[in-house]
Amino acid sequence: MVSAQYPNSTLNCKQITTITYMAIALIAHDGKKADLVHFALNNKDAMQSTEVVATGTTGKLLLDAGIEVRRMRSGPEGGDAQIAALVVEGDLKAVFFFRDPMDKHPHEPDIQMLMRLCDVHNVPLATNPATAQLVLNALIAS
Repeated sequence: MVSAQYPNSTLNCKQITTITYMAIALIAHDGKKADLVHFALNNKDAMQSTEVVATGTTGKLLLDAGIEVRRMRSGPEGGDAQIAALVVEGDLKAVFFFRDPMDKHPHEPDIQMLMRLCDVHNVPLATNPATAQLVLNALIAS
């Protein structure tokens, strides 16, 4: 299915369903890491039925909490870019990036790139627990 508005586009809703497993990325700024771990623990059953990919420090905290996770580098060391590459390759069903809007981040260009690529590749992006819960519930139901 090619979009009439973007005739050269190969993106469509069916493309997401070609992924045969559910993989999600979990990322959090320092001020939101506790919220992300709490979210993951509250959804531990769902987390066990999916592959979880996380940036370095967040991944370590998730592992310590008993969530199985594939760790990338920390965000400032390129972890956001590694996850963005997974988005581009179609390997992620969703990205949960609990951002701290009250703090500055030295790797802001990487964060913006990841968010832009989620939009470009039509990958759901949740930046807070309420949205993440809605997205996770929808993924589980599908």
